[in-house]
Amino acid sequence: MDTTLGTPTLSAIAFFLVIVVLTLAITYWAAKRTRSTKEFYAAGRSVSALQNGLALAGDYMSAASFLGITGLVALKGYDGMIYATGWLVGWPALMFLIAEPLRNLGKYTFADVVAFRLRQTPVRIASAVGGILTVLFYTIAQMVGSGNLIKLMFGISYESAVIIVGVIMMAYVLFGGMIATTWVQIIKAVLLLVGVTVLTGLVLAQFGFSPSALYAAVVERYSQAALEPGGLVTNPIDAVSLGLALMLGLLGLPHILMRFYTVPDARAARVSVLYATGFIGYFYIIIPIVGFGASALVGRDLITKIDAGGNMAAPLLAEQLAGTPFLGFIAAVAFATILAVVAGLTLAGASALSHDIYTHVIKGGHATEADQVRVARWATVAFGAFAVVLGIVFKGQNVAYMVGLAFAIACSANFPALFLSIVWRRFTTPGAVASILTGSILTVGLIVISPTVWVDILKYPQPIFPLRNPAIVSMTMAFAVGILVSLLTREPSAEAAFEDEKLRTYLGIGAE
Repeated sequence: MDTTLGTPTLSAIAFFLVIVVLTLAITYWAAKRTRSTKEFYAAGRSVSALQNGLALAGDYMSAASFLGITGLVALKGYDGMIYATGWLVGWPALMFLIAEPLRNLGKYTFADVVAFRLRQTPVRIASAVGGILTVLFYTIAQMVGSGNLIKLMFGISYESAVIIVGVIMMAYVLFGGMIATTWVQIIKAVLLLVGVTVLTGLVLAQFGFSPSALYAAVVERYSQAALEPGGLVTNPIDAVSLGLALMLGLLGLPHILMRFYTVPDARAARVSVLYATGFIGYFYIIIPIVGFGASALVGRDLITKIDAGGNMAAPLLAEQLAGTPFLGFIAAVAFATILAVVAGLTLAGASALSHDIYTHVIKGGHATEADQVRVARWATVAFGAFAVVLGIVFKGQNVAYMVGLAFAIACSANFPALFLSIVWRRFTTPGAVASILTGSILTVGLIVISPTVWVDILKYPQPIFPLRNPAIVSMTMAFAVGILVSLLTREPSAEAAFEDEKLRTYLGIGAE
């Protein structure tokens, strides 16, 4: 198969320009409505449940979901679907455990909930560390995906492509805040669902709308092993660890948790999760068909030749099935996907620096509205620049795999402290700080000495830590340390405030 990937085409440029102009127009409209911190961080709490459900889906269905899972299924077969399943099953847990307490207890970041009845300064510093580490790892995957995509679509260098994405993404957040980010995510979610639905239909049309005929074609080309476990994860403990990270990491993702502050009340927060679960579930059910279609119709050799991580399987399949114009559309949708997710991530990282560190730690909670927005914008620039650098450093990695590591940090650094602070009276400030720092430091340390970095990037022959995803160790340790330290350090004021916290958690009394 001949492909135009790597050379600019008129249709690709046209679709890209339409997406960029549309999203920048939204940013301009939102900028005129973004004056206060409530508007910058939480869209003035004016987003409806349906809008927030679509925006949650837009925030969650990232480059890893679209480009990464398609590539993993195409290259690794059955095991690539672990990511689709794992990323979906966390949503019911999010709705029943976290959504309502988060909306009622917090204001702008998940640290508001952890620090609700604990000492503000140590908890917010630790939470900012966990939140920013999660967001940075997640952002790396998006930047890698965008760099590959734009490099191939426009024929420019990978580094230039990453810088372009960084600049556009910073413009969204700097000027439009959460209002612009929300609407960019809604538009992107609709485009992605339409694009993937059409692509799935085109794949099935090649096989008489029979999934079994598609799987038979995959078996004929790559043997029965393509439909059996073991292509990606061969160690059972690694599989359990990856599953834990994908399922429970969702409950610690700062950019997802932030979205619950944009709705008017806790009921809207719950309903928005219901909508999001429907959209995301539909997406993850059909995306493996696209991956197997790429495997059968495009072939693994061409996919890996174009991109070693397999991230270009979906655009290659689109070109083969419907020509260059559809390739341009799918690539532009993938680009919109990346921009929307990176904008949400950047806003989450900036809010941790400005709201948690500057406002509550440095200024003791007494910063002016203008000061808070100004610091948030400077934090956006700093975070965006750092994301560009990391995107260049991690060139060539599979984006779904990289996001799996971000989920390991989220489920170890953020989820244990957030969950324990909501449900356990005895949870203390030292326990929260110890849990967050243990989860953060241990996860990043284990990732560095795992096969992912130690072997694949640093090129040592053997890893020090055998598991590719460390969540089973790091999350368990974060819970254990948080519980143990809390039992050793009584905090009467935190215990006394637990009843007030319960009233606000379940009845919404005093919620902002």
